Amino acid sequence: MSDIVGYVYGATVFTGGLVGYLKAGSTSSLLAGLIFGALAALGAYQVSQDSKNVTLALVVSLLLLVVMGTRFYKGRKWMPAGLVSLLSLLMVIRYASRLI
Repeated sequence: MSDIVGYVYGATVFTGGLVGYLKAGSTSSLLAGLIFGALAALGAYQVSQDSKNVTLALVVSLLLLVVMGTRFYKGRKWMPAGLVSLLSLLMVIRYASRLI
């Protein structure tokens, strides 16, 4: 079964990086969005092939949760740090629950 939620998460991360680049000219946002979005999509592909193979998807979600959660804590800005933190937390819970 296809991990549609994982693919949507990856696309959201990628789109966020693209929007950051278009609005603020931030090449680091573009690069991070491209890399983490692609890795999240690759993780979703792996989960689609084997529902227990959540390692990559879980690590990507956890990294984004830590990085963006820290940014949200320091800056208290909902967009993009708060939103990505929330989505990443939900994905960490989702993938971690598959390990149990």
